[in-house]
Amino acid sequence: MSKSFLNGANLGSWLVLEKWMSPQLFRNSDADDEYYLPRTLERSDYESRIAQHRAEYISERDFVLLKGMDINSVRIPVPYFIFGDREPFIGCINELDNAMSWAEHYGISVLIDLHTAPMGQNGFDNGGIQGVCKWSQTPEEVEFVLSVLERLAVRYGNHKALLGIQILNEPISERMWNLINLPKRYPARDPQLAAGSAPNTLDFLRDFYTEAYQRINMHLDCDKKVVFHDAFELLAWQDFMADKQKYPNVILDTHQYLMMVESNGCEQKLESYLDYLEHNLKAQYLEACKVHDVICGEWCMFNSLACGYDTKGGQSVLNGVVSDSSNQGLPLAERTKIYQALCKAQMNIWKLGLGHYYWNYKILFDTVNSKNWIGWDSWDLGRCHAFNWFKSDF
Repeated sequence: MSKSFLNGANLGSWLVLEKWMSPQLFRNSDADDEYYLPRTLERSDYESRIAQHRAEYISERDFVLLKGMDINSVRIPVPYFIFGDREPFIGCINELDNAMSWAEHYGISVLIDLHTAPMGQNGFDNGGIQGVCKWSQTPEEVEFVLSVLERLAVRYGNHKALLGIQILNEPISERMWNLINLPKRYPARDPQLAAGSAPNTLDFLRDFYTEAYQRINMHLDCDKKVVFHDAFELLAWQDFMADKQKYPNVILDTHQYLMMVESNGCEQKLESYLDYLEHNLKAQYLEACKVHDVICGEWCMFNSLACGYDTKGGQSVLNGVVSDSSNQGLPLAERTKIYQALCKAQMNIWKLGLGHYYWNYKILFDTVNSKNWIGWDSWDLGRCHAFNWFKSDF
């Protein structure tokens, strides 16, 4: 494996919270997302939970463990309120400072990923507010996001550990909005607040990405990268930022999940997953790589077959999709066979580009005592590594 190949992991649910990944953090609250958590807890309780979670979930020791798994890069999702200037949220720039220092010490590069935007760029729970997608319709909030990106670039643009800055995570486009039926899958807590929510247009994203590139790049050392997400349209960017002289440091990020392939009609069989990867995704990836340097910034081996029941595109008990009480999950040997085959097939695709970032480094739900999380352990890279499901080079 080339030393320049990014064998990476995401540090998700650390500085940007996702309830399904850390359910205990949301105990005694009916909030489904980060927006409503501080609005449903006493302030002192919220502050103590956040402080404890940030201190314990990722520490220096995690970078030691990542180094031991041959991880050479981490993608760190950060919120739009990272600088502490958006009440009622608590900033987290000090935590990112620490992570950059740990990464530099252990020889691990960092891709800083702006993961959320005010009033949502996708309507997902991971966008900070579920069921609301109005950010791109609000010029002052678009400008705010640009200012956050510029401040991040000023702060870290010449940091030795910095690989680059990702402009914005998963702004949703119309096709994905319709594929998952977003308002149904991610219902808004406040329908009035969600009124007018809509997917982002590709025309808007092109303009936004261009402006963001200019604002970020002026503060970066020449070896640092600017990364933009494909908005779930991998081949929609073949004529965008394609001039290597004008945009020498641009990377295209795509997120590829088998659960989304299931949502699009793929049979829940190993041969069907492998057929899709070899005869569909691989061809698209090759085409994209002709124009751009490409990374797969999020992926995992999770699938309904290994869970032993239809997860309806990766929906969990938090979405009302539960496992049959008799489900014991597949035997370890069968799951190992599935995961190793899927890991090999997907890694062979990511190696056509610059590399990958597995989602996620760790998960904090109980896959042993809770039947509803049986088969969900493949989201956890540490477990995948421990059971020999994941190798960067099978």
